[in-house]
Amino acid sequence: MQAAEIDEQFPVVDIDSSALEAARMLAEDSLPGIVVVTADRQLYAVLPASQVVRFIVPSYVQDDPLLAGVLAESMADGAAEKLGGKTLRELLPQRQLTPPAVNADDTIIEVAAMMERLRSPLIAVMQQGRLHGVITASRLLAMALKCRLTEQAWTAVVTGLKTERPSSLSTWQFLEQPPDQRRSTAWHLGAG
Repeated sequence: MQAAEIDEQFPVVDIDSSALEAARMLAEDSLPGIVVVTADRQLYAVLPASQVVRFIVPSYVQDDPLLAGVLAESMADGAAEKLGGKTLRELLPQRQLTPPAVNADDTIIEVAAMMERLRSPLIAVMQQGRLHGVITASRLLAMALKCRLTEQAWTAVVTGLKTERPSSLSTWQFLEQPPDQRRSTAWHLGAG
């Protein structure tokens, strides 16, 4: 199964959008993050909701989290006001980071590995340099469970192991084989 087969349309915000409106969209729609694009619709960033929350925490509290316990309640209540009048461009690093993205023809295992490595709850799916859609962690898990992804395959993703398979088998056919048969198939590939 390829990334383009399971990606979904997802809310996209322009880099010059209001940071407060972006935070409001995250909260009201219970989104795991937002996709930020430039004026010419090029992918700029994928921001997990936790990163947006980070924007409202004063830097001195980020440096020393114990200070959060001594802040006055009135100061904590006004934390979201920090986003007022600011754009996402003002809050994002000036140097563009490589956003979590996969190619439309990447497999579900490659998507899972990228998501795990970057610890991102959503991954942009790109096709010919354009945003095709987004895969959220919950969508990935739903599809993996639907396709009966085996525990061994998830273990391979988490531990960084690569599982070889014959090109005549699809990923799912290979993963659905009993473990002994998969090892035998992989051994024959290495010996052949």
